[in-house]
Amino acid sequence: MKAGIIGLPSVGKTTIFNVLTHGKAAAGPAGGRKLEPNVGIVKVPDARLNFLSSKFNPEKTTYATVEFVDVQGLVRGKGQDLALAPVRTVDALVHVVRVFHDESVPHSEGTVDPERDKRNLDYELMLADIASIEKRMERLEKDLKKIKNVALEKELAYLQCAKEWLESEKPLREMEVSDEEKKLVKGFAFLSEKPMIYVENIGEDQLDRLRHPDAQALLRAGTEQTIICGKLEAEMAELPSEELKSFLSDYGLTESGAERLIRTTYRLLGLISFFTVGEEECRAWTIMRGTNAQQAAGVIHTDLADHFIRAEVCHNDDFVKYGTMQALKEKGLLRLEGKEYHVKDGDIITVRHSG
Repeated sequence: MKAGIIGLPSVGKTTIFNVLTHGKAAAGPAGGRKLEPNVGIVKVPDARLNFLSSKFNPEKTTYATVEFVDVQGLVRGKGQDLALAPVRTVDALVHVVRVFHDESVPHSEGTVDPERDKRNLDYELMLADIASIEKRMERLEKDLKKIKNVALEKELAYLQCAKEWLESEKPLREMEVSDEEKKLVKGFAFLSEKPMIYVENIGEDQLDRLRHPDAQALLRAGTEQTIICGKLEAEMAELPSEELKSFLSDYGLTESGAERLIRTTYRLLGLISFFTVGEEECRAWTIMRGTNAQQAAGVIHTDLADHFIRAEVCHNDDFVKYGTMQALKEKGLLRLEGKEYHVKDGDIITVRHSG
């Protein structure tokens, strides 16, 4: 899974990227010439995998990962900014919005106004999509003057509808699209079509928002929202795990902002994890909710899907309760499932195959 971190200048975007990746990336210039993005791979924290590893003592423990791409700050009025190019291939966008106040770091708009900033950057993404659509429509219109082609006519009709939708200042993620239309425009990677997570970056004097988030926040389709104190998270990132637990407890928190963001990303994209276990390796695998057992086997290795017979399945919650596979078998909780079984979040799976 890949997520792109975007935002206006001076919102703490790169600070949050460094917190997530335990990196030391420097913030780049905003709205300038093309700048290579910061890229980092983040292990997905998972207490379930930690427990399984403590029981099986494997040679290797492999966590699921998320790749984060941090691009330079986007300047309002530059919808076609080259900085947007690296996030066209991501699965979701993480929009860092400034809520903290700091006179030493001026806001690019002069004042701190999170709702305004959300609207402005959403609009920049829509402008970029309109530019892509207009360019493609121009090419299609030229081609259709030379030859009649039903597929191209359908694509042009869809793009015209999409353009009108965007011009009404609504992102493409809110537009109803048929399966046929999805196939027509699969290669466009529209920015306003991508799921969006708004991350409110608060100051240390605003920590009450972490303990009492606004339950009434109105979220549009295909979006989620979470809250992070980037400055506090940067301090936490330097702490050993035991000190971190105590630090979180002092603030009345049970998890870090980084963990909360990753969990929010999984929920928005409809992702779940299943596990494979053994003395050699305990591993978490990421799949879409609704994936069947044969498809999940293919995530491990294509040969397992091709030669799939059955999946031996139990759930992590049951393993925690009873402690061994033998105990689960005796309780009837270790079972065989066919290829159409829908894998559940937290399933422990062993694939039986003929390969």
